[in-house]
Amino acid sequence: MSRPVALSAAGAAAAGAVLVAALLLLRPEDEGLGAGSSMAETEALPKLREDFRMQNKSVFILGASGETGRVLLKEILEQSLFSKVTLIGRRKLTFDEEAYKNVNQEVVDFEKLDDYASAFQGHEVGFCCLGTTRRKAGAEGFVRVDRDYILKSAELAKAGGCKHFNLLSAKGADKSSNFLYLQVKGEVEARIEELKFDRYSIFRPGVLLCDRQESRPGEWLVRKFFGSLPESWASGHSVPVLTLVRAMLNNTVRPSDQKKELLENKAILDLGKADGSLKT
Repeated sequence: MSRPVALSAAGAAAAGAVLVAALLLLRPEDEGLGAGSSMAETEALPKLREDFRMQNKSVFILGASGETGRVLLKEILEQSLFSKVTLIGRRKLTFDEEAYKNVNQEVVDFEKLDDYASAFQGHEVGFCCLGTTRRKAGAEGFVRVDRDYILKSAELAKAGGCKHFNLLSAKGADKSSNFLYLQVKGEVEARIEELKFDRYSIFRPGVLLCDRQESRPGEWLVRKFFGSLPESWASGHSVPVLTLVRAMLNNTVRPSDQKKELLENKAILDLGKADGSLKT
């Protein structure tokens, strides 16, 4: 059940800023290079998953303590897509469920990532869901996490043999933007592209619909705002976290000859809902 959120003056200002940013994102979007999911692809997904499992690939997840990373890990384990799953983070996570017993964890100091290069070695696939907010970390801290930590991690992943790098970005990401958040997201997208992974997938969801364990009043307000909009309108600019995660995994198992894939919010929705055989 949703609980009322009391906003301080600072919280109200932050909430207002987030809401303004959300309103700015209510514009037509280019679906991106990875847009859409054909009926043939949808029907082929079960076979694609099985073929992918047979390849016994290893995966790492950055940001598994966050909402998207947490759901991504759960879905990866439920689908049994990888032979080895490694979490890379600043602290060890605690799991009670039996399904998590074989998850490997590498604890690193993001300020000294070069000392932990071995954590990034031997993974064919990587998912980066790392991120913070300006409200939580300040402008300098936000840039350090969302740009510096991610870029260094990508560099080490590339050096460690990662073939397919998946980046969780944001709708409206643009290195030329006047908004720091969107500017940093756009800069990171561009600089990771320069590393020339064999396959580089960028996901630009709109507002993520979830019940965060961490309190973020600004995002709570935006979720309420989108919840009041007609479904056909809101669906173009928001996406449930589970749908996003399933889109990321459905995209991973389907072959692609594109070096770079850019999936905007609508393409994420389509691909994330492509297979109804998965349990909800």
